[in-house]
Amino acid sequence: MLSSSSTTVKNLPLKRRLTFLLKLVCFASSVLIFCEFLIYYVVIFQCRWPNVKGGAHMGEKETSASVLKAIILADTHLLGEIKGHWLDKLRREWQMERSFQTTLWLLQPDIVFILGDVFDEGKWSSPQAWADDVRRFQKMFKPSVFTELVVIAGNHDIGFHYEMTTYKVNRFEKVFNFTSGKLITRKGINFVLVNSVAMEGDGCAVCRTSEAKLVALSHKLNCSQQKPNHSNRRCSNVEKLPASEPILLQHYPLYRKSDAECTGEDSAPPEEKNIPFKEKYDVLSQEASQKLLWWFQPRLILSGHTHSACEVVHAGKIPEISVPSFSWRNRNNPSFIMGSITPTDFSLQKCFLPFESRVFTIYCAAGALLVILVLAHVQLLTPPFYFAQRLIRKHKAV
Repeated sequence: MLSSSSTTVKNLPLKRRLTFLLKLVCFASSVLIFCEFLIYYVVIFQCRWPNVKGGAHMGEKETSASVLKAIILADTHLLGEIKGHWLDKLRREWQMERSFQTTLWLLQPDIVFILGDVFDEGKWSSPQAWADDVRRFQKMFKPSVFTELVVIAGNHDIGFHYEMTTYKVNRFEKVFNFTSGKLITRKGINFVLVNSVAMEGDGCAVCRTSEAKLVALSHKLNCSQQKPNHSNRRCSNVEKLPASEPILLQHYPLYRKSDAECTGEDSAPPEEKNIPFKEKYDVLSQEASQKLLWWFQPRLILSGHTHSACEVVHAGKIPEISVPSFSWRNRNNPSFIMGSITPTDFSLQKCFLPFESRVFTIYCAAGALLVILVLAHVQLLTPPFYFAQRLIRKHKAV
């Protein structure tokens, strides 16, 4: 059987064999281009910026111009030299780079926030490894000329509290121009950046500096929100900021017992939802959480760290959104948040990236089809009616 088939292949005209080979190459190339490039455009093109009300005093044109378009993502976890296999790094970094650059091109946000754990091994990295990781990050997440990129520190970037040092914090701040207690104001909207790793409350040098900056910023924001005719000596010489309630951006979520109340297709798996969270490790301590709420009275809190989505409400009125991981290494269905924000209101919408399981299914189906086509071409795969004919003849012979 095999010898006759090989003879058949040899007898095929060269032109026919080359044509068939060219068709196979074109088919395989088309699948590869779709799964590794075009699929990101197909999926992200379906995402739309949410509508938001700019306030009763604003006209329609003015409202549109005053809306800040922000994208929020978290936990990219770029692999390092210690735990990162080169093939895994190549695959994950290509996925995130294509997703990010496609998002910038299609959605054209004003600003992008990354909520920590940019690197997977920043807490261990040598100076050379750190420089290499930063170079790769800057290539993958290079913003357009119309988009601002803001990065917040996470525990994998500077270490958990017991690993955090001034050197690691300064190294991160130098690259990303990040300091805890930093205020970013865009279109009259106040964003407060928090180094949540430094909210340990034990009086360490980094913690003291971080908390002092947060307290000073809280004082400025509170004074700016008071009415002009309100007499307060403490606010007389304070720099006035836009009177917009702030939005808190940090890596650790505020304290919650677990993810038991979290819902949605990208929330934690059912077997993990009821596992209690450890304070100062999975979430901030109750004390640190209360401090941040009391200092800033934010209208929205955005956090990462858990790799899963969750929405909770603090003090009965302050929503917190935990943003899931942006890396396929942590999730089959990564996503990011699209926010339309004004000084008085906001609206959020989630945008999912391609499911890795679906990409894998496309590759498997294409591979199976290629095998069938090759077998049929070399006549190793007998058509069904020929197979039935042969069975009937054998039956008659018996």
